[in-house]
Amino acid sequence: MVIIQGLISFILHIDEHLVDIIQNFGVWSYAILFLIVFIETGVVVFPFLPGDSLLFASGAFAASGAFQLGLLMLVFFVAAVLGDTMNYQIGKKVGTSIPPNSLLGKWINQDKLHKSQEFFNKHGGKTIVIARFMPFIRTFAPFVAGASKMNYRYFITYNIAGAALWVTLATLLGYFFGNIPIVKDNFSTVLLLIIFVSILPGIISVLKSRFKK
Repeated sequence: MVIIQGLISFILHIDEHLVDIIQNFGVWSYAILFLIVFIETGVVVFPFLPGDSLLFASGAFAASGAFQLGLLMLVFFVAAVLGDTMNYQIGKKVGTSIPPNSLLGKWINQDKLHKSQEFFNKHGGKTIVIARFMPFIRTFAPFVAGASKMNYRYFITYNIAGAALWVTLATLLGYFFGNIPIVKDNFSTVLLLIIFVSILPGIISVLKSRFKK
């Protein structure tokens, strides 16, 4: 419970936490941001780490001079590509036949995993790109791609394209709009809105399937 509350606080007040990270770690802040994005995209049991909100907030800090924009985007891009690649390899080795009662099975949200499989089967390779903008599915999609034995050259093409789009759009949105007074004064609300917009496609998909039933 305490861990969950801490994560929610980190996501909603990510601007304040970034200030602490920058002040305490200086240039090593880039490494910390790299690790957060790498783990969020690369380890299937950590889909709840901040993604879109972290990129947006970091872009806003880059506009104020705390980060060098080009280096920041490169760090995020490499982390996102390597994260998905590792997740793909894990899926390829482990597969989706994980016993629900096993240690890994308990950590992995089986419902989200099955939804990602359905999404993957419906949209094919485009899922790797589309999933970049959808929390949770972003983490499960490369795992499912690996488990489905998707051709690696095919996967890496979509992986690179999706990472480039995601990092560019999310970071530049923060860079250009994050320091506008109304946004800056309501940063937590803006981050909640970003998260809501990110999960909206998933909500629509669930509603459509229920209406069909």
